[in-house]
Amino acid sequence: MADRPRLIFLLNSAQRRLQQWMTAQQAWATHASGDSNAPTPAQSGALFALAKADGATMGQLAELLDLAPSAVSGLIQRMEALHWVQRRPCPDDARTQRVWLRDAGRTQLPPLRQALKRINTRLYEGFSDEELHTVARWLRHVQHLDDHPSR
Repeated sequence: MADRPRLIFLLNSAQRRLQQWMTAQQAWATHASGDSNAPTPAQSGALFALAKADGATMGQLAELLDLAPSAVSGLIQRMEALHWVQRRPCPDDARTQRVWLRDAGRTQLPPLRQALKRINTRLYEGFSDEELHTVARWLRHVQHLDDHPSR
């Protein structure tokens, strides 16, 4: 039987390199548009999430981004300092905060969408749709390992 791939090593290494590469791609796109503050991959994810669900609660953002609530709090705080988003108390529950895109955040979206298109094109290169679906299925499996613990 052939040796199985070292999945944990490959996944960790790929994740680190992908984050670095994505940051460089997004920085290039944002700098090309004349903005000196390129969003990080996490900030980009928050901007994309808010573009679809503006006014989301901090908890909803944590769920959408698959991050701990404390991580979302720091992320949104940094984005507020850049004037990309604004937090406001929820009118129904003052303990809950909702996050809204500001104009400066909206202007980040077009170059980020272009960068995302280039990133996905590169990631898909050399793989059939069937192979990509298998990779996606495996990654979803990894995301949910705790859902059904075995032995």
